[in-house]
Amino acid sequence: MKLVYLVLDGAADRLSDPATSLSMARKPYLDLIARAGVCGAVYTVGKGIAPESDAAVMSILGYDPHTNYTGRGPIEAIGAGISFVEGREVAFRANFATIDPSSRKLVDRRVGRSLSTEEANELAEALDGLRLSNYGGYVRVKATVGHRAVVVIGSDEIPLSDEVDNTDPAYRKVGTISVAEKNPQPYIKKSTPLSSTLSAQVTAELVNEFTLKSIEILDKHPINKAREEKGLLKANVILLRDAGSRLPKLPPINKLFNTSFGSITEMPVENGIAKLLGMRAVEMPPPTEDKASDYSIRLEATLKLLKEVDVVYVHLKGPDEPGHDGDLHNKVKSIEDIDKFYVKELLGSIDLREVAILVTSDHATPPSIRAHTDDPVPILLAGGGVVPDKVLRLEEKACYELGSIGVLNHGWEILPKILNLITI
Repeated sequence: MKLVYLVLDGAADRLSDPATSLSMARKPYLDLIARAGVCGAVYTVGKGIAPESDAAVMSILGYDPHTNYTGRGPIEAIGAGISFVEGREVAFRANFATIDPSSRKLVDRRVGRSLSTEEANELAEALDGLRLSNYGGYVRVKATVGHRAVVVIGSDEIPLSDEVDNTDPAYRKVGTISVAEKNPQPYIKKSTPLSSTLSAQVTAELVNEFTLKSIEILDKHPINKAREEKGLLKANVILLRDAGSRLPKLPPINKLFNTSFGSITEMPVENGIAKLLGMRAVEMPPPTEDKASDYSIRLEATLKLLKEVDVVYVHLKGPDEPGHDGDLHNKVKSIEDIDKFYVKELLGSIDLREVAILVTSDHATPPSIRAHTDDPVPILLAGGGVVPDKVLRLEEKACYELGSIGVLNHGWEILPKILNLITI
């Protein structure tokens, strides 16, 4: 047996919602798999924790992020191909955002999702190499996909610390992971040290200076002047979160499960995690509006990789973005697109007697909340000789209440349980 581990990013909604994106979506092929398999639910990091994608992905791949993780920033850096000096520099996940420069009130955390990667690259170049006024501080900036970026802050005089809070008000740093704020204030936060060390105090000071300089430089940039003339939001600040100063030391996933893993990913964080865990990592081009073409490319890569490894981890971003935007219609459509253009073709290309399929989400992103929540997400396994249970459709409530897998309290329980049910 081989296994395709398909993760539909943010596809789940609240368990208590009367109707969810999964229940509303016309997804005959995912539902066909549900009828042929066994289902359940999982709290991807733990009850009461609304996780960011990084911690959630680490967890559903078998690693406890509370004990094994050192922050999203370094993982994003690996995924984006930007280096940083461990123990001296600090890497951050970053968003270009729109702000009122006078009040620092946030207009949009993601520039209305209208910032092109090409525009972001030019804006990043304007900030890259910036020198700060104290402690020999300096900044490296690299844009990744759309509004996303990686920022590395360093000092020529003192090793910096990752014990600083986010400037992005939507997430609060708790230890080495960030959790979604339930009621974030719409203002850019001032970075504060999370320890009393000089390194943490200096790092927070450098972060805050960088924030001010980013506003000054970006607000006047020709890219933003052109966007303003077109009636588009300016990308005139960078929000930082998930500071990390070192990479986690983790056992390779092939060794952890005594089987070979490969990955198909679309975003830097998932690609960075795959590389860190020693998977045969294949990064896809960013998603486009042509979903038929996008998913055809991803399917071809999946089938090719399936010939080379035992488990192929496929992470599809689709449903998460409309969930954050509060766009129920497009979240439903994104699930339907995956079903039509990827799952249908996958089922037509494999034999479930030889290749099992595991489907889940890394977290819930309900359009009603516009953020990640701590709700459990469905799990679905078909193939590998499993005896079907009573679940007829891939939906939150049915999987939670009727699934024979049961409800798992942590994401790192998924793979040990699933691999025990099938023979790799």
